[in-house]
Amino acid sequence: MRATVILGVALAALVAGCGSGDDGASGPQETTTTTTDPGASGPFFGQCGSVADEEVLGAFAVPAFTMITRNSVGCEWEVGGFTGPSVSFSWYRGSPIARERAGSELIGRPAEDIEIDGHPGFAAATDNYLCEVGVEFGKDFMHWSVTYGDQPPTADPCVVAKQLAELTVERAQ
Repeated sequence: MRATVILGVALAALVAGCGSGDDGASGPQETTTTTTDPGASGPFFGQCGSVADEEVLGAFAVPAFTMITRNSVGCEWEVGGFTGPSVSFSWYRGSPIARERAGSELIGRPAEDIEIDGHPGFAAATDNYLCEVGVEFGKDFMHWSVTYGDQPPTADPCVVAKQLAELTVERAQ
């Protein structure tokens, strides 16, 4: 009962707040809403960007993964836990790639423009041990991140990230 009263008061306040601020004249109000479409949705990338575990392992140039995680937003391949080397793939629907790029730059990873098969994107790296690559598809983008953590790199992380991104773009449906 108390929740119903609180909900009723909240709704009354909301409705009162929606009144016009003019001279009190009432009547139908005309509202125009314009929606801009910054682009179409991107393709289907498949689980883990349609890249097989063996392909990630080969590109990353490590002996084996100790853990592989797959969920609804992406995949992560890890070697030796939290501070060890890892590779991750993420797929973002309806999210601006510019925000991801800006976040990389804010934390000290200068981004450079790249293009993969006609799709714009960025690559951002830190001291040859971490690199991320994002590729835009209309309103969506996909993202590969490669880090060697506290281990010496066994391959150039940007070469690995770009190679995996190229496979994902090539296999997009």
